[in-house]
Amino acid sequence: MTSAIPGAFHPSTRLYRFTILIFISLLVLGSYFAYDSIGALETTLMRELNLDRSTIGNLYTAYSVAAIAIVFFGGMLYDKLGPRKASLLFSTLVFLGAVIVAVAKGKWMLIFGRLIFGAGSESLIVVQSAIISRWFKGKEMAMAFGIALTLSRVGTLFSFNTEELIADHFHSFRTALWAAALLCLFSVVCNLVFIAMDRHGERELSLPKAGAGDKIVFSDLKKFTSSYWFVVLLCVTFYSAIFPFTALSTDMFHDKWGIPLVSASNGGFLTRVFYNFTHMFSTAPGITSIAIAASMFFAPFAGDLVDRLGRRASLMVVGSLLMIPAHLLMGITHWNPIPMMVMLGAAFVLVPAAMWPSVPLVVEENRVGTAFGLMTAIQNLGLALFPYLNGKLRDVTGTYTSTQIMFAGLGLAGLVFAFLLLRADKRHGGVLEAGSSKV
Repeated sequence: MTSAIPGAFHPSTRLYRFTILIFISLLVLGSYFAYDSIGALETTLMRELNLDRSTIGNLYTAYSVAAIAIVFFGGMLYDKLGPRKASLLFSTLVFLGAVIVAVAKGKWMLIFGRLIFGAGSESLIVVQSAIISRWFKGKEMAMAFGIALTLSRVGTLFSFNTEELIADHFHSFRTALWAAALLCLFSVVCNLVFIAMDRHGERELSLPKAGAGDKIVFSDLKKFTSSYWFVVLLCVTFYSAIFPFTALSTDMFHDKWGIPLVSASNGGFLTRVFYNFTHMFSTAPGITSIAIAASMFFAPFAGDLVDRLGRRASLMVVGSLLMIPAHLLMGITHWNPIPMMVMLGAAFVLVPAAMWPSVPLVVEENRVGTAFGLMTAIQNLGLALFPYLNGKLRDVTGTYTSTQIMFAGLGLAGLVFAFLLLRADKRHGGVLEAGSSKV
């Protein structure tokens, strides 16, 4: 029999909600770590497995190809299974894909592992968003999403700053890949804790069923305005200039600037990990992680700023503008790349903080799921194509100039779409530029 007076850890309390949020966030910690382990170990994998850069790019392409398929079918599967079964299925796929990558001895097995991994990982992110909406609807939802993003991207930050160190310390790149797989297993364990807490909370609070979040309904497409399509086009160009770049940038910083893969330090493994983090600007993977670290630490604050001040389209213009010189200067000069990576980090904070919350403002409420689903699918088309082009261009030209010009070109295209969005928003009432008091 349920007590009429909730205890300190009753599902209706703030303590319970934020405790379950921690485990919801940790559902994808392992997948974030494992996703970027390929980029963090890029130079070592090419040497040890006799891979070229095109193959490294193809590993990211395989992930995105699986993600595209899951966006179309994952929503229906989630509706059928519910949050607990779906999250367990997808987190298990993430772990299985990471294990296949860890034991792979050739490129085709690596690609197969990344396909399995991508199918589980992108679905798990969808599930995570739906679960957060279920527990925090009307109660600190923006804060909850910000906390979840920050905790999730701890995995990315650690991947770039520890994977090469693990490989170096244990004299085996496979140990580093197994570390990624074990962290995915840790996320499965966190998933089990979430399931127990969610089942208890559902029983006590009679929680409503969570929707799939980004399931695509094709009949909705003709209802979208030009503002929505410009947001989508900006999304695909922007992310195509970020993630395919970071996937292969560790090798660029190491090869072009001679920046070491790990920091030179003595002591035990944990001492070296700590030293690597405190000297991350002196290692190639650490410099790669600057943009991700900026997003991780500042995204919640940027989101709050956007909510209060508005100016969403203008901020997308500024963020797109920052990307162009950042990529160009890394491609055509030998200047210290850290300031350019800081510029890229600033863009990675501003644009997503303004872009994703813009979607519900430019489409009707009953079409938001389709809008997010289509946007994610088109985004992954770019994430499937440009890692391949990045690796291929480097292999063919032998330099980094052409790839950086390509990324700067994507930034320029994004800037055009941002200006077109700003103009379209003025025609549609200026909702994106309005602050919280006017939206």
